[in-house]
Amino acid sequence: MKININADLGESIGDAIVGNDAAMLDIVSSANLACGFHGGDPVVMQDTVAAAKTRGVSIGAHPGYDDKEGFGRRPMTLTTPELTALMWYQMGALAAVSHASGHPMTHVKPHGALNNQACADRDMADVLTRAIADYDRDLILLAPAQSHLWQAGRDKGLPVAAEIFADRAYLPDGQLMPRGQSGAVIHDPTDAAAHVERMVDAGGIVAADGTVLPCDIQSICVHGDGATGVETAAAIRALFTSGGHDIVTLAELIG
Repeated sequence: MKININADLGESIGDAIVGNDAAMLDIVSSANLACGFHGGDPVVMQDTVAAAKTRGVSIGAHPGYDDKEGFGRRPMTLTTPELTALMWYQMGALAAVSHASGHPMTHVKPHGALNNQACADRDMADVLTRAIADYDRDLILLAPAQSHLWQAGRDKGLPVAAEIFADRAYLPDGQLMPRGQSGAVIHDPTDAAAHVERMVDAGGIVAADGTVLPCDIQSICVHGDGATGVETAAAIRALFTSGGHDIVTLAELIG
């Protein structure tokens, strides 16, 4: 089968380095780039786009809350106009850099708490997907499988790719286990690969308690800011390539 591997990258700010983007870009097929709010800055964005272009890795906007101190992982409450502007501003920033660099932006994936809240709240999911559709309805929405965000994107007529997380544990309702809970983050690359293999074999999300939620699995996410992110991404890629599967960009997968 065809499968996409994505990572959240471009999250460094100046000399404050987050993750190992160069190594990750040699492994993944799509990159979600921070747009300056939870992480990233204009130069980091420009350099990451250029590096992704050299490697043939597709790029997408990774908009989050304006929350560098909390890395965009603290829930916030914003009005509909504020959420819309938040999305447009950040998508526009990456679109400008990608256009000038000759490497088009092909997808959008909300970051952190913004993503988690939209996955659990259909009204918020509608706001974010409407903002994407009004900006460019040809952009692929990369959204957690079976979430409100995934369904809202489909209902808006957006091209949608369903993702699962290699390095995060799930609750029985399909939501990510909160990071503060023991076992929520899977640090060991072997364990993460086994977690993905269980879900692919089961044909859906497998929660920490063994609950299986059937769903499409089109993309696997590995967090680029984790200490073992590169090793985990390599283990996931090896899992699929050893099985004869094709690792493709989101545009190749959805198009």
